[in-house]
This record gives sequence, C-alpha cells and structure tokens, in this order.
Amino acid sequence: MRTSRSLFVKRCMFVAAAAVIGLALAGGGAAAESKCRMARIAEWPLREGSRLPILDGAINGQKIGILLDTGADISLVRLSAATKLGLTRHKALGRRIISISGESQAEYVHIDDFRIGQGVRKHWEVLVAGEQGFRQDDVAVLLGDDFFQQVDVEFDLAHNAVRLYETKDCEGMSLAYWATEPAGEVPIQAGSKIWLTVAINGKPVRAELDSGSSISVLSKADAARLGVTPESPDTVAGSCITDGDSKRTLESWVGQFESFAIGNERIRNPRIRFADLWKHMTYTETGSRLPTRLAGQADMLLGADFLRAHRVLVARSQRKMYFTYAGGTVFPSKPSKGCNQPSAGNPPADPLTK
Repeated sequence: MRTSRSLFVKRCMFVAAAAVIGLALAGGGAAAESKCRMARIAEWPLREGSRLPILDGAINGQKIGILLDTGADISLVRLSAATKLGLTRHKALGRRIISISGESQAEYVHIDDFRIGQGVRKHWEVLVAGEQGFRQDDVAVLLGDDFFQQVDVEFDLAHNAVRLYETKDCEGMSLAYWATEPAGEVPIQAGSKIWLTVAINGKPVRAELDSGSSISVLSKADAARLGVTPESPDTVAGSCITDGDSKRTLESWVGQFESFAIGNERIRNPRIRFADLWKHMTYTETGSRLPTRLAGQADMLLGADFLRAHRVLVARSQRKMYFTYAGGTVFPSKPSKGCNQPSAGNPPADPLTK
C-alpha cells in the first residue's frame, strides 16, 4: 500500500493562485529587509450551519462531504461511504487500526480521482475506517493530520473558511496577519500531532487540537486530578458522546473549574465537559486475549467549539499555534439526562471522530 501523501498538496500549489502575504511589520522590521513570505495555497469554503469543518469534494466524479480532522493521525474513508461509492476494499495485511472505538483489521481502497476545490489527487490508496457517528451521511473522507502536517492551516470558522499556506523564512515573525493586537500564541509539542500545553486551575494539561471533535472534552482522570468528579456538587450530566462508532457512546459530565488558560487568554470559572475519553481505545497483543489500553493519549481535546470561538493558524513551519478570540462561548455546554435516559428534549450525541 503506497503511503506518499505530498502529491495532493503540491497539486494545490500549482493550480491555485498563490496570494503572498508580507509579514515584515509583524516582526518590527522594514518591509525591504524581510524575507518572510506566506503563499496561500488554497482557500476552502466550509458548509454553513455545520458544527464541524466540513467541505464539499468528489471521489471518482461523485460528490462527497469531507471532514477536516486534525485529530485523526491518518486520512480515512468511511466504511459505509466506500460501499456506497462502489470502492473495492482490500485487506491491508499486517496492519491494524486502533481508534477510540477499539481495534479493527485495516483495509484500504483505491481511489482513481479525489478532488477538493482546484486540488486533485490521482490513484490514491487510503485506509477504510469503521462507522462514525455523523449526522451528515454524505461525509465520506476524514482528511487527517498526515495531510495538515505538510502545510500551515488557518481555521476561520466565523467566515466558513479554511486556508492553506506554504511559509518560508518566517522564524521569529508572528504569522497572525489578521490581528490588530498581539495574537495569542502557544508552542506545538514535538511530534506529528497538534499537541499544546494549556492550564486548568493553574495546572498544566496536555491538549490536542482536534477539529474533528464537535466539542472540547477533558479526560475524566484529569478532571479528577484537578478536583472535579461526577459526584462534585456543581457537576451535571452532559450529553452522550459517540466515540467513533454509532453504536458506542460515552457518558459525559459538565463540571465547574476555576480557570482555563491558553497563551495570553484566560477564562474564569469555565464549565468544561469531561468523559472517560480513551475507555475503548485498546489493543490485544499477539498471543494474548486481554485488551490493553493504549497509553500516551492527550489529557484534553480542543474541538470545533474552540475553533468556532477563535481564529486559529496552526503554523507547523514554526511549531506554533496563533489565535485570536472571535466571539461566543468557548466551551458551550447544556445539561442533559445522560446516555441512558433519552427524551425529546435530550441533546443528540456529540461526535468524537477518532
């Protein structure tokens, strides 16, 4: 199975009109002295009204929805979409997929023609995942972090847009070109994921920017470490969370915390959702029948609700994330009756598309 993923990005560079943004003033130098350049590779319009960053594309000439999912390590095609699109599945021998819904045998499909806007990728072999808890049934592809780690990406959900950039010679410069005041910035930890350090109740928490999760969620264990449990006086039941399989759900709670801080932004008395995020993320060693929980996961997911309340630029070229507040509640939450007490007034399940 081929794993090269750079062709699609390069194709976008050639067919899109590259808008070059000079950033000399952001660093305090004269324009003539600056070599910093951001070349806009593409601007993708997002679907209006969706809680997730979804855009329109095509597979082999058939229209599909594409979820931009920075929390997925690799790009995937949904199993039901592969069947609907008539794609033949093949076993990926020796490979397994370990996701938030558990472990499964890896399969892949061959796509002759994959398109987003002016970008096209020919002859793409891509893995197939199990069912996802989407309300948009036409979402066929999860475009994962294997794609986004090749570019700098700007999430401007307030204007239903995502923009891709190729950035050169910008070390020490702020890339938040839209900001009229100093933008917040936070380092991205070394590795292939968008992992950041935030502070909750003044204590460090390792968070992952996950555009494929409709909500931000703290792990239950870390909520307890910070003094908040399902039994705490101010904690209420949250809505069900689908954990990557429409047949599996996770109970969630909404707890009262003292503070949340990221970069130069501080929120006092936030109500943050928490759940046993990695409950089903297990694998079985060869020769064993006992499942083992996968270690090394993030303490918190910063989801699409965080992105809707901010304008965000993930600059892999600098290993930084820039952001400015765009308005609205950063962590919106509504009380619920929980997973086992559905009712007409109960909020629907929130998808975590890992």
